[in-house]
Amino acid sequence: LSRIVQGAGGGTVGVIQAYVADSTDPKDRARALGWLSATTNLGVALGPVLGSLAIAIGKRDIVPGHASLQMGHAAPGIMAAGLCLLNMLFAWRYLNESRDATVHAATGEAPRKSRQAAWQIISHSSEPSSRLIWIYAIAIGAFQGSFSVLALFLNARFQVTEQTIGYFFMYTGAISVFARVLLLGRMVDWLGEAKLSRLGLVLLASGVVGMPLSQNLWMLAIAVALIPLGTAFTFPCVTALLSRVISPRERGLYMGMQQTYGGVARIIAPLFYGWAFDTIGVSSPYFFSSAIIAATIFLGFGLDKYARPELAPVAEIPVADEVPLAGEAATAMEE
Repeated sequence: LSRIVQGAGGGTVGVIQAYVADSTDPKDRARALGWLSATTNLGVALGPVLGSLAIAIGKRDIVPGHASLQMGHAAPGIMAAGLCLLNMLFAWRYLNESRDATVHAATGEAPRKSRQAAWQIISHSSEPSSRLIWIYAIAIGAFQGSFSVLALFLNARFQVTEQTIGYFFMYTGAISVFARVLLLGRMVDWLGEAKLSRLGLVLLASGVVGMPLSQNLWMLAIAVALIPLGTAFTFPCVTALLSRVISPRERGLYMGMQQTYGGVARIIAPLFYGWAFDTIGVSSPYFFSSAIIAATIFLGFGLDKYARPELAPVAEIPVADEVPLAGEAATAMEE
């Protein structure tokens, strides 16, 4: 039950991304979304440290005197809940409405329902918004799905154990934060979101396929370094482009759809890669993953014009409100 409630809270990811998109100029969105994901990575890195601290606190008596009261193993959960409460209070106190009410009230049309938007992505897969969502979902599913067997792969090929695998995540996390904070903005200014997202997919696919091809830890370190660079250049740019090709009044809806399709991919992909690891070979998940990621590059061709807002006003982009409702789409929330 706790995990279900936590998963439902994952719906805030799309909301936060939409808030950032609403609050920044189009030319700065990829950079801002990169900073957002960088802070998330920092939080992921600090989380285990706080968890260890909470465990230590949980072993101590919190009631003075002879009475004994300890939080025990509940301490990490209590600390996390407290941080979430502080986060909620901060948002309530300091975050203002990011949407322009005049923009959202101008058309007078009823908002599109989530299931209509979900079917729109399937039935009109050639539209820019649908292609961007498919790039995100397929690439992130292939990448994260293959990493569901990462610990087993590293142990089988490089004898990495539970005592040493932490260095792997520290290494990739440091590169990811560096790329998103210091490199992403400069690269967007140089190449634009569309070209940079394709470069990111090339780097990501190269890094993933380089892992099983590595013969020693030094080669593995080089291959692995390409992966956080690829994710940093791909996913913030795809999300920034998505925020441009959709109407401002549907930005939150489609950001949520992006997370929904990505969540579904992250449920299905690990099942396939786990089977491939057991039946085909320990390296097979990464060959499959690299090929799938590389295939999404072709979905990104023709999106360069949407990286220039003056060439792609929102009013000229079809939203296809006339599409009929034709069934339910599977949904899942990110993390």
